[in-house]
Amino acid sequence: MVLKDFYKILSEEKTGDSKYNFTILVNEKHEVFKGHFPGNPIMPGVCMIQIIKELTETITKANLVIQTLANVKFMALINPEVTPELRLELDIVTTEDDLVKVKNTTYFNDTVALKLSNVYKKI
Repeated sequence: MVLKDFYKILSEEKTGDSKYNFTILVNEKHEVFKGHFPGNPIMPGVCMIQIIKELTETITKANLVIQTLANVKFMALINPEVTPELRLELDIVTTEDDLVKVKNTTYFNDTVALKLSNVYKKI
């Protein structure tokens, strides 16, 4: 975990051949939110991308580096004081050439907060 104590995994479930659901709890008191933004904390997009990478590394049991990001759509602001619990749906496929393709949708409650597709390379 790059950001110590930034989030914890509450649950992990395999829902299909390549599909996984994670529920995480974001630490609303984390130092990141003091600067992004004081009095009105908002989850930084780069932190969400890092969480997705770390969860993918958990599933693949490999160290990964981002190759490409596509269709990155931040649909709603995540305020960790209001909605610290997030659900991430991941569809993870490893190709023959050791690339890991991921499609993600992140929710708080029933609201879609983020959709993205990315490709990682195993290192």
